[in-house]
Amino acid sequence: MRIGELAARAGTTTRTLRYYESRGLLPARRNDNGYRTYDEDDLKLLRQIRTLQDFGFDLEETRPFVECLRAGHPEGDSCPASLAVYRRKLAELDELIGELRAVRETVAGQLVRAEQARDELAAEALVPGGPEPGCELGRPALGGRKS
Repeated sequence: MRIGELAARAGTTTRTLRYYESRGLLPARRNDNGYRTYDEDDLKLLRQIRTLQDFGFDLEETRPFVECLRAGHPEGDSCPASLAVYRRKLAELDELIGELRAVRETVAGQLVRAEQARDELAAEALVPGGPEPGCELGRPALGGRKS
């Protein structure tokens, strides 16, 4: 198949395919008239690259999977280099999950603190002579008027 057909079947652009070719991820075969030619194996390579990128792998991280496919492994992820990339990606994801959990705990703590402060202000507003209840939302800005 030619580059346009491969791009359409893979759901990408011919520009992307040329880029992959320049990076050595896609073979650079040409027929007698100079047109690039591809086959079903190339489509499988592209699908592997796209799937990995959808999962957050950068383009260079897909290289071991492409090489594994080219070596004849049906899924491209059973080679030692592919397994090593999986392990690194899992470690990276575990670290990100840990960071997100810490941020979540901080935000949850801020929410609890803010709700307690709101409740204390509401309780003080019920005391005669206590502060006027209010919120900056819905109030005109100082020196301005509400439109």
